[in-house]
Amino acid sequence: MPKRKDENETAFDTLQEVLKRDAERDGIPQEPPAKPEKVSYRVKAGRKGGKKGGKARAMKLSSEKRKVIARKAAKALWAKKRKD
Repeated sequence: MPKRKDENETAFDTLQEVLKRDAERDGIPQEPPAKPEKVSYRVKAGRKGGKKGGKARAMKLSSEKRKVIARKAAKALWAKKRKD
């Protein structure tokens, strides 16, 4: 069953339909919103940090803490498989 919309969502959708209809009637072309540009150096920096992040974190953790995290992850994984 789909989630019911609240009053604000319904009002927003109604307003969007009215604006679209008015724009079509007036001959104003509707353009899809532009996607933000990605800054290449930021993309590279994020990738670099992401690639080394897991290994660096694992090196900082004690073996006991790593075991606790691994148990928690395994428990979550098995809980998901049981639901299917």
